[in-house]
Amino acid sequence: MSVKELRLVVTVDDYDAAVAFYRDALGLPERESYTTGDAQVMILEAGRATLELANRAQAEYIDEVEVGRRVAGKFRVALEVDDSADTTARLTDAGATVVAEPTRTPWDSLNARLETPGGIQLTLFTELDLK
Repeated sequence: MSVKELRLVVTVDDYDAAVAFYRDALGLPERESYTTGDAQVMILEAGRATLELANRAQAEYIDEVEVGRRVAGKFRVALEVDDSADTTARLTDAGATVVAEPTRTPWDSLNARLETPGGIQLTLFTELDLK
């Protein structure tokens, strides 16, 4: 048996705002969408998926590096983008709240932390060693 896709399913209170944020502002391409009565779902492409498992000490360390204090809950979404500073500005204009401005990490990436309009902790990261 092998896993073919990791899909993160997020239940949102404001579907239209979530679509505007993730599809329109962040630029995730729409793969497919369905409407049945009042029920709506949209599947957005988000590139390659990984599952990152961290113990509590590592999660605390990441929060300390990116934000300066422990802020994330049990789940945090991290997205690799071409320019984390530019993407942070664009998503802030689209309704995200900056938790921490882009910061160079010890693992040589530029990471920003946002809280999305739906309350999800979001790390935007750009790998610097590749630039």
